[in-house]
Amino acid sequence: MIGIVDYNMGNLASVQNAFASLGEETVVESDPAKFKNYDKLILPGVGAFGDAMQHLRERNMIEPLQAYALSGKYMLGICLGMQLLFESSREFGEHEGLSIIKGHVTAFDANKFSEPLKIPHMGWNRMFTNKHSLFDDLDEKHYLYFVHTYHVNCTHEDDIIGRTNYGYEFTSAVAHKNVMGIQPHPEKSHENGLKILKNFIKL
Repeated sequence: MIGIVDYNMGNLASVQNAFASLGEETVVESDPAKFKNYDKLILPGVGAFGDAMQHLRERNMIEPLQAYALSGKYMLGICLGMQLLFESSREFGEHEGLSIIKGHVTAFDANKFSEPLKIPHMGWNRMFTNKHSLFDDLDEKHYLYFVHTYHVNCTHEDDIIGRTNYGYEFTSAVAHKNVMGIQPHPEKSHENGLKILKNFIKL
């Protein structure tokens, strides 16, 4: 059974509906004591990093999520949920993250853009992926749907499994042992996004 973490900061219905379309039952879970009961866990997220961490803190979810990551069971962060896996973010101040993956979250730097582009990065874009079971049956270059102003900077190159170019190349997918994260929204990315979720189910 897959649990979807409910901390009042995620697009839960869309994620749950995407799994349902694949025939996979999920539970939207708000009780951190029950996280350990799930075979896999999804950490979604929409909004600001600091607010999200505050919501997790108020609901006593930080340590259970960290413990789940150490359990060896598969966990997937989506969009803001991926960013929360890292050590810190500079979104509206300096905020500590879950520190499950080494690295930090920073804003797009328009001064480094190769051409004038709008921020946030919004819409369809390619993701260039490394060989990873999360991307089975996908072309090396495929389009997914993005909505974000901040992106992650991994400390360790080995944790990067996907890259995207928007003004410059940034990390758009990560995997550290059993914990994975993707910046785009698979639940909004049609066939390619559903393939990623299907691959996560099969892990």
